[in-house]
Amino acid sequence: MSRSTRPHGAVTRRASLLAVAAPVVLVAGLALSPTVLAQTYPTKPVKVIVPFPAGGGGDTLARLMLTRVAQELGQGFVFENLAGAGGNIGSQAAARAPADGYTLLYGTNGTFGINHTLYKEAGFDPLKDFAPVSQLSRIAAMVVVRQDLPARTMPELLALLRREPGKHTFASAGNGTTSHLAGEMLKASAGIDMVHVPYRGGAPAMTDLLAGQVDMMIDVMPNAAPHVKAGGRARGLAVSTAQRVASFPDMPTIAESGVPGFDVSAWDALFVPAGTPAPVIARLEQAVHKALADPELRRQLQERGAEAAPSSSPPALGSFVQSEIKRWGDAIRRSGARVD
Repeated sequence: MSRSTRPHGAVTRRASLLAVAAPVVLVAGLALSPTVLAQTYPTKPVKVIVPFPAGGGGDTLARLMLTRVAQELGQGFVFENLAGAGGNIGSQAAARAPADGYTLLYGTNGTFGINHTLYKEAGFDPLKDFAPVSQLSRIAAMVVVRQDLPARTMPELLALLRREPGKHTFASAGNGTTSHLAGEMLKASAGIDMVHVPYRGGAPAMTDLLAGQVDMMIDVMPNAAPHVKAGGRARGLAVSTAQRVASFPDMPTIAESGVPGFDVSAWDALFVPAGTPAPVIARLEQAVHKALADPELRRQLQERGAEAAPSSSPPALGSFVQSEIKRWGDAIRRSGARVD
């Protein structure tokens, strides 16, 4: 049928359909506006990439805190463990994800601070490939010594190490790990010399410490605290943070034990791919702050040697990450650690 012979009613019906369809396009456009996006996000489950093995310390903390954040958002979180290369594999995957708020990354001082000096190529840029949301928690480390080491306090340990340079050993979970670099920072800050003994993980390192095969270790609280509380084969002398830890209120800090200004801790934070809409980031940040204000969650974190530490703002977390890259990088360069 030619255009000139098409019934008038067909043209009218087509025009009517277009008139009805046009507002739908406009409404769809409104759904992308910042105001509506902030009010409706999230409308489906959110994936959280945890770049570490399931069941490990990082995975446990991530699930503990972010499950509570999911409750604040009213949507389920689906956790995906993509381990490998010290957390680089999962972080790379998150960097390539759509910037729509439905893929989050659990980041740490390892993936966002240490790895960018430790590895020749980490495979992602922590400042360019991601947008910061909020820090989650801060995890203190503890100086732990073998039971028969002739040092009962942190000042006595420092005196022993200065008196016998190069004679004593400190264990770590491996080259470039938090436990290794905390030891290197202590060496530099306190002017001491001790021999680094790297292991393939924190568990075997702690096992040898308990067996008296190495002299000491500076390990994160979730790993060290249970052994110190059990008593017998290991003694805790000091914590690495600027303030004392609530779960060990009588244990002094390294700073107040003869190394002024010493403050080293592991940390974790929430990130999204760069380009994620600002209203989504704001919604996530708000949910994190509400979740971390929960007294029960704070208590559970303290039991694990961590403390809630939300950032004051996303830009504040970005500045913090930038400073951490330099701080951990300086320690790595002093130690000579490298993974190619």
